[in-house]
Amino acid sequence: MWLGESTHTLDDKGRLSIPRRLLAGQDVDRSGRVTFVVTEGLEGCLFVFTAPVFEQVSSSVDTRTFAGADARGRQRRWFGSAEYIELDEKNRVTLPEKLVKFAGLSREVVIVGVGQRAEIWPKQVWEAYEREHARDLERLDEVSSGERPADGAGA
Repeated sequence: MWLGESTHTLDDKGRLSIPRRLLAGQDVDRSGRVTFVVTEGLEGCLFVFTAPVFEQVSSSVDTRTFAGADARGRQRRWFGSAEYIELDEKNRVTLPEKLVKFAGLSREVVIVGVGQRAEIWPKQVWEAYEREHARDLERLDEVSSGERPADGAGA
């Protein structure tokens, strides 16, 4: 599970160090390496999944080959922007240039653990998102129970 938030530097070669604490508990492949899939995310970030979780999440994308123009468009964006990446011996990944440009990443980036995935954000964009959504956690009781709180706190 991906948890926490940390600021990192993207080097000139597009390499990004992944903190050990974010790697804890991630599945390794037969060669002992952790393989990730990075793809376009939502709200201006990149999504990072372990390969098995990406396959699981992808099964929920409508994968019927000829499911209509909208579904084909989603499939193209989802699978077409996804790339496998591996950790090197220094716990770094090299982000594809196209995805770096998509997210507008520059030197300072923030990695945010979001349960089944991590997100990579430009630092300034993440800070703006945090300010805008600072009070979202106050509605956690609504989300977890599926009901509006009786005390009207979510109103």
